[in-house]
Amino acid sequence: MTLFPSLMAGTGLSLALCAATPAFAQDDPVIVVTGSGLEETPAAPAYDTQVIDRDQLVSVPSGRIEDALSAVAGFQQFRRSDSRSANASAQGATLRALGGNATSRALVLLDGVPMSDPFFGYIPFSAIAPERLAQVRVTRGGGSGPFGAGALAGTIELESAGIDTLGGFTGQALANDRGETELSASTGAQLGSGFVVASGRWDRGKGFFTTPEADRVPLSARAAFDGWSAQVRGVAPVSGDVELQVRGLAYRDERTLRFEGADSTIDGQDASVRLVGRGAWAFDALAYIQARNFTNIVVSSSRFVPVLDQRNTPATGLGGKFELRPPVGDAHVLRLGVDYRNAQGELFETAISAFSGNVTARRQAGGTNTDLGFFIEDDWTLGAMVLTAGARLDRWTIRDGFYRERDAAGALQIDAGYPDRSGWDASFRGGLLYRANPLIALRAAAYSGLRLPTLNELYRPFVVFPVVTQANAALENERLEGFEAGVDLTPSSGVKLSLTAFDNRVKNAVANVTLGTNLRQRRNIDAIRARGLEAAASANVGRLSFDASASWTDAEARGSGFAAVLDGNRPSQTPRFVGGASLAWRPAEAWLLSATIRHVGAQFEDDRETNVLPAATTLDAYAQIPLLREVALVLRGENLTDETIITRNQSGSIDLGVPRTVWAGVKIGL
Repeated sequence: MTLFPSLMAGTGLSLALCAATPAFAQDDPVIVVTGSGLEETPAAPAYDTQVIDRDQLVSVPSGRIEDALSAVAGFQQFRRSDSRSANASAQGATLRALGGNATSRALVLLDGVPMSDPFFGYIPFSAIAPERLAQVRVTRGGGSGPFGAGALAGTIELESAGIDTLGGFTGQALANDRGETELSASTGAQLGSGFVVASGRWDRGKGFFTTPEADRVPLSARAAFDGWSAQVRGVAPVSGDVELQVRGLAYRDERTLRFEGADSTIDGQDASVRLVGRGAWAFDALAYIQARNFTNIVVSSSRFVPVLDQRNTPATGLGGKFELRPPVGDAHVLRLGVDYRNAQGELFETAISAFSGNVTARRQAGGTNTDLGFFIEDDWTLGAMVLTAGARLDRWTIRDGFYRERDAAGALQIDAGYPDRSGWDASFRGGLLYRANPLIALRAAAYSGLRLPTLNELYRPFVVFPVVTQANAALENERLEGFEAGVDLTPSSGVKLSLTAFDNRVKNAVANVTLGTNLRQRRNIDAIRARGLEAAASANVGRLSFDASASWTDAEARGSGFAAVLDGNRPSQTPRFVGGASLAWRPAEAWLLSATIRHVGAQFEDDRETNVLPAATTLDAYAQIPLLREVALVLRGENLTDETIITRNQSGSIDLGVPRTVWAGVKIGL
């Protein structure tokens, strides 16, 4: 854990500043630190946005952040599995059915820091504990703009909870009917005018069989998991309107999938420093560093022995952002800024004969991607109407790419170096928000965006036995163009309705294209186009609350030449309809009873539409029943109807999702 010294040093600096902050006399102004970024701009609601509040986050029946995000219809990972039974490299995040591969097409930010793995592009969901968060803001579409390159399908902003939300100490301990456990705790303290919060979580269990019972063999294994994460966060005032935020995160997750010995791990250490100024010249300055790694052993599904040891994939992410909001009058909010991201990494893997067990090849590959972006955006308020327009210019590079392969004796067989590439790309976005009256708001937006292919897509082949997917160092950047229009209704206090129609197109979309039997390659196809409707509803009436979200999307691949066979096909792993609803009742103080139903429509496993993943409907439940003043009994139920959820179907080779699971435990700190 090479970043721990830096992580702890940064947090120590924040603590020192907290402790050094003098106590204020009664007549002195009170300095309040929030631990958050700058406020949302007036035109933010012009884009299709949905907020998941803290009550929803901490009452997710699975306790997983990816399931909390599923409350926003249109959010999806590449597969239907959560981080207990999925290979981490398949856990990209996307929105609006703009998937088709395992890389994230949505930009996921934690306190402003991109969370995607620098090499693979997946999101380490198991490292993001819902109970650490204050809220999540999901913007579907919206383009890159001030968020940064990579926000093709949208942006998911995770905001850490502060001391006011977490209090002095909170924790919970739960176990389920398979003997699996979840332990988490958070403690915080006010230090002068600042605060510090430390939290940790540990999940472990033997898992369930992802292989259907009729297909199991003696070496079939449960999806065992063992993962922990720890975060320390400090916030301190630097002056009356400037605060320093320091955060350190470390995690490790070990998983087994399908067969004994098919083990994978991810680990990471992140550190970030942020200065936020809320004066007349408001600003947000952020710098971060990330060290990540991934290992994976592929086991033959016919001989049940290791055939590939992806023994080491170290990657480093470096970056930062500076945004300035100069005073330009009450009617305008002007944003000027620059951001930078550097992703570099290598893979080290060993190929093994399924028959002799001898090493047949040793491979090494990697490279560096960089993006330097400049942005400007202005929100102009004209009475009941807000107009917004912005532009972004990205200088990107793809460089130092290579692939080497040696035989068992160490003799060099392949030594490929790939040409460095670079360029400039411009993106634009604009929109309007018109509040016709207190009941109705109309909005419309158009936007574009950019995503570089990941190091994984460029240089790393992979195997989901028996299917081999080749890398492609010649991949081009993806480009998004989209527009949308919507209406937000507030018919009465506590009731909100929204409807959005959208049309998004990703040009040069990277897809896993089938070349032959059990052989695919990552290639740019002409485009993926997604058109659809998104609806959301929420109501709070007394002690009852209701939240619902639904998305219907007509998504299709556009292909010519080698991809002509895909033209008109639905992208792999993208359902046509997704919807869900939650009903919660709070009969008394500190009580909570809730139920969630979610439906995911049928989707195709592959780009040729040959293997189908049937639709699935699940019912989950959550109960919090106070026992003492600060202690409650917690009951959680996942997939209570025991729906069969097929997460993978490769010509009859099937994986299953989570079966009925019941949790019970205690929670401290209400």
